[in-house]
Amino acid sequence: MSADFLYGIEVIINGLMAGVLYALVALGFVLIFKASGIFNYAQGVMALFAALTLVGIMEGEVPFSHLINAIFGTEIHHFGWEVPALLAILLTLVVMIFFAWAVQHFVFRHLVGQEPIILFMATIGLAYFLEGIGDLMWGSDIKTLALGLPQGGSLWVEDMTSGLGGDDFYGFFIDKLDMVATVVAIVLVTGLILFAQYTKQGRAMRAVADDHQAALSVGISLNFIWVLVWSLAGLVALVAGIMWGAKSGVQFSLSLIALKALPVLMLGGFTSIPGAIVGGLIIGVGEKLFEYMIGPLVGGATENWFAYVLALIFLVFRPQGLFGEKIIERV
Repeated sequence: MSADFLYGIEVIINGLMAGVLYALVALGFVLIFKASGIFNYAQGVMALFAALTLVGIMEGEVPFSHLINAIFGTEIHHFGWEVPALLAILLTLVVMIFFAWAVQHFVFRHLVGQEPIILFMATIGLAYFLEGIGDLMWGSDIKTLALGLPQGGSLWVEDMTSGLGGDDFYGFFIDKLDMVATVVAIVLVTGLILFAQYTKQGRAMRAVADDHQAALSVGISLNFIWVLVWSLAGLVALVAGIMWGAKSGVQFSLSLIALKALPVLMLGGFTSIPGAIVGGLIIGVGEKLFEYMIGPLVGGATENWFAYVLALIFLVFRPQGLFGEKIIERV
């Protein structure tokens, strides 16, 4: 096999793994939109807030320490202890579940029956509010998420593949963190699908997604289901925040990963969990291959816009996406 062919295979593999990270963020959008019809603009900020909270708990930071010190003239920053990673993840998940309850109780239960644009604007306000709270609680400096996840290329994969293409090929460079993220994403998606198919709460969630009024008529609590859905979206945001935070550091630009999820949703469909996965893989592989093959001819940096152009093409020819439900209105 030629070295160029093998480098192309390497690009595809890395694209698939990047697509998994995109799909993780898109899953949060799908869960909330499918069950409540709300497009949650705050999903990316939820991932940022979860990552900030996780780092803060692990390092024993005092929440709102900057505000407390400014008001009372103190110099308090840390409690003086560190929390093990697993316990910190569980505590962060509790925080995200409380956030889900607060969102439903204080915001969306008062907006039942409103137009979709009103609900969408509410999530924009929620995004900026959550970003501001995250800044006040944990500060705005870049943080390192030290969970012990493997970093850098896999030397084992590189050594095993170095002889495939002769002297011109040095082996596949596969990032170990991307490999871990792929495994975690597979486990998470499998768990979500099993939960939706085989548990009472999952079936109730699907019933609410199909028809709110019919679900109410058989005694399903919309408030409980929406808290459940936002909690699941918080879990997905936590996993995405961990993976992206470990990859690029926990910083406020992390919230922009939501923008990468939009083309994924347009391709896969806003109501399909498998669609989010497939859409993420298509975007990941497509942008990497396009950059590898076409980027040098047009000056590079095609990864910044390729996904949106591809999504625009899909909107023109298949607005509901690959797995989305076609909307039919009777007139």
